[in-house]
Amino acid sequence: MSENVPETALFVCFGAMSNVGMMTGLAALEAVKKVEKGKAGIFCLGGLPTQAPTVLAKTQAVKRIVTVDGCPLNCSRKIVEQAGFTPTRTINLVTDCKIAKKDASMFDPGEMQQAVEAIVNAINGE
Repeated sequence: MSENVPETALFVCFGAMSNVGMMTGLAALEAVKKVEKGKAGIFCLGGLPTQAPTVLAKTQAVKRIVTVDGCPLNCSRKIVEQAGFTPTRTINLVTDCKIAKKDASMFDPGEMQQAVEAIVNAINGE
């Protein structure tokens, strides 16, 4: 694989309008730190609908694509699919991890750990 292209592309919501939206980005950052170097990277979700050449090329070069959404709107997954890519794995913190959507400031460390573990498992193909 090309230098600077990890095995797994993570596309995360990172919407700070709710706890689960914010948690997608924070948990993805922690998950990337927990896996071996070169295993995963957080890709630019905004680069897909704008057809940023570098983002498209690097996304085409990865082995797997994982989308992480906070709520049932599934914005990350939909943006990835509309760009012509098929996620290998999708994670939704509300529906898959059973984390209740609340105000952005209502953050539970146990739920955060649950989200990190779900993302690490997806990166590792579990």
